[in-house]
Amino acid sequence: MPCAALVADKGYDANALVMSIEASGAQAVIPPRSNRIAPRQYDRCVYRARNLIERFFNRIKHYRRIATRYDKLACSYMAFVRIVCAVISYRYM
Repeated sequence: MPCAALVADKGYDANALVMSIEASGAQAVIPPRSNRIAPRQYDRCVYRARNLIERFFNRIKHYRRIATRYDKLACSYMAFVRIVCAVISYRYM
């Protein structure tokens, strides 16, 4: 899939992966591991935004119906995901 940037954590900091991401025309936003001899540069602001997304998914998983996927149909599951997103966004306004 074409994208402008690929954001990942330190576990994906491999030279081959970073080179393939950059060869496809995307920016690799992956912080360097601590044992790297020459640390790479990355966009810290974009990487911080990743934390917000992860915390949002963590809040969604507190609803057992979403975490265990009780709904059989994709449309009813997606409807409940939207309801939960609305409840969470209303709670944190």
